[in-house]
Amino acid sequence: MTLRGRLTAAFLTVVLGPVLLGAFFVGSTLSAVDRGRATERLGVAAAGVRTSVDALCQQLRAAADAVALVADPAARPRAADQVVGRGLAAAVLIADPAGRTSYATAGGPAGPWQDCAADTTGPVHALAAQVRLRDPAGADLGTVAAAQPVDPAFVARLAAVTGAGVTLLDDPGRITHTTENREVRAAVLAAARQADGDRVAGTVDGRYVRRVGPAPGQPLPLVLSVPGERPPGLYAALVGAVVLAALLAVLAAWRLARVTTRPLVELAGAVDRVAHGDLTTRVPVRSRDEIGRLACAFNRMTRETGSYVAALTSSRDQLRGHLTVLGDTLASTHDLQRILRVILHSAIAATGARAGAVLLLDGDGALVGQCVEGLDGRWPTEDPADPATLRVPVGAGVLGTVAATGEPRRGRWEATDEPTGEPSCETYVAVPFAAPRGVDPRGPDRPGHPPAESDDSGSARLAPRRDLESPSDDSCALGVLALYDRLGADEFDDDDLVTLRTFAGHAAVAVQNVRVHEETQRLSLTDPLTGLWNYRYLRESIRREVERANRFGRMLSVLALDLDRFKHVNDTWGHAAGDAVLVEFARRVRGEIREVDLAFRQGGEEFVVLLPETDARGAAIVAERLGAVVRDQPVPVAGHAGEPVRVPVTVSIGIAVYPDHAAGGQQVLDAADDALYAAKAAGRDGYLVARAPDPVPTQEIPVVVAAVSPPDGLPRAGAGDAGAGAQGGASSGPHPPRQSRGR
Repeated sequence: MTLRGRLTAAFLTVVLGPVLLGAFFVGSTLSAVDRGRATERLGVAAAGVRTSVDALCQQLRAAADAVALVADPAARPRAADQVVGRGLAAAVLIADPAGRTSYATAGGPAGPWQDCAADTTGPVHALAAQVRLRDPAGADLGTVAAAQPVDPAFVARLAAVTGAGVTLLDDPGRITHTTENREVRAAVLAAARQADGDRVAGTVDGRYVRRVGPAPGQPLPLVLSVPGERPPGLYAALVGAVVLAALLAVLAAWRLARVTTRPLVELAGAVDRVAHGDLTTRVPVRSRDEIGRLACAFNRMTRETGSYVAALTSSRDQLRGHLTVLGDTLASTHDLQRILRVILHSAIAATGARAGAVLLLDGDGALVGQCVEGLDGRWPTEDPADPATLRVPVGAGVLGTVAATGEPRRGRWEATDEPTGEPSCETYVAVPFAAPRGVDPRGPDRPGHPPAESDDSGSARLAPRRDLESPSDDSCALGVLALYDRLGADEFDDDDLVTLRTFAGHAAVAVQNVRVHEETQRLSLTDPLTGLWNYRYLRESIRREVERANRFGRMLSVLALDLDRFKHVNDTWGHAAGDAVLVEFARRVRGEIREVDLAFRQGGEEFVVLLPETDARGAAIVAERLGAVVRDQPVPVAGHAGEPVRVPVTVSIGIAVYPDHAAGGQQVLDAADDALYAAKAAGRDGYLVARAPDPVPTQEIPVVVAAVSPPDGLPRAGAGDAGAGAQGGASSGPHPPRQSRGR
């Protein structure tokens, strides 16, 4: 519907609504008043009917008493004739105790006679009052009944007394006598069927009807009716008035809507042209009223919008350039520092900030700076060259509050008495960025995931997964992106906040992609069942550890482990029980080795443990400990019937030491494997050290010859078992601190 149509409809509603309500009120009020008056008249008429019938019944009862009081039975007929002659009753009937008529006056009405005290229904031809005849001793001598006919004259007398139309009905509801004319009899009879008790019913021609009786004291079934006092043609007059008012209202509404909507139509057309890109459109100002002011405001808005569009086009081109650089960086590298620097630089350029910083959440619950820009002179510490010195506890200061609540903040900086480690500034805006649901924001170094270990050369290597069931948080904070002191404005506004949220989203994706990449690398090198390193990482690790042992002149011990009779476990309790045994065995192995030691699952029930800087004696101590912890504690598994079963498990171990038993990584693995099979052949549940080859391959490795232990106390290549015993190898003394992660 158009605006003109809506205005017309509104005007008609406002005008015709009261008219219709008034007409309805007038009609309903007049109808209610008319019905009330008719009800009152019918009530008076009903009371008159009851009074008249009651008076007639008393008269008949008095006439019957007069006859019954005559003591001489022979004189009673003469008394009856006198009563009839005086007009006290139309007929008198004397009956004996058996009900047989002993005397009846002449000319009496036909039966049946309706007793005044009864309330039965049926055809009524006469009203009668009956009294008992008794002798002085009280014996019953019969009855005397006096009657008055109920005929049209009687009904006419009732109508004259009450001032209403009177109709006498018979038992089926047919008219016996009535004073109503023929035109309204059917309508009155139909309304009488609807009337019940004192209820008043109306007819279609405006009459009101009420039923009276039969009841004790008034046994006649009568219908009373009175005409309504409503003016004729009332509803027609009301309808005509409403129609005339509607026509006048339509004409006035059309004219008013046309005059009002003409400038609005012009304004709507101008808006359409602006929506299609024509910012040169202007609207003629025809008046000084609200619509004229609206036209002036529209013209001013289009002029300013043209200026804004030009400025936004320039900003859009600049932002596209930044987003292009950002997208290329995100797609081409997994270097987190480089990605964060590009994000921070783009956010600063897009918002016009003077400085900014990106902080990530570390495992200790603090925000640590990853990259900063423009914070010279604002740094809270003495070392502005290292972003990591920017450290803010979660929940402290502005940045800590943003990370803790997940709600962005902006405003002016308010210094606090307690230093929080944040840069100083005048205005700021800070938004959090979060990891997706189900991803821990602390990355793969959280408890339950293998941390990144570093070798002596500074290169990072992944540590094996320590736990298979680590909790994951829902959407949690990864860090905070903060900008300081906007150029050309006092404070950052909501648009800057929206822009910064966009870059924070890119930062979250970048951080998560890097961590997912790291996690993918870790998963490619771990065994999915036990969480230990797999055979692929074993090849890489043995090469690296051999190179390290060569470089620093140290020893490397290799333990090859194999569960004894593992096939019997699978055949007896099922493969699920076998998997449970492997998982528990891996857990016990992790619990008995050092942080620097590496455990691998080579395949099936075969495992390998690398013990850096450990001689044969230290390796034997570790092997004894591993054998004892496996042997002394049977593994609980679920049996075939679901009952828990404790499975005894033993392990055979082969030991080889580089460079004593081999000259390379694969050779020392083969030597440990040969020692393992020798231990199995010797009876299982034990360990054997590989035999040194001839010639000893360590003769080409430079060694440090000393009569005393080196300052670091670590075993040296070429020192032999005796030297190891004298020096106390790395694992021959007290057991090093046990690995605790993932247990």
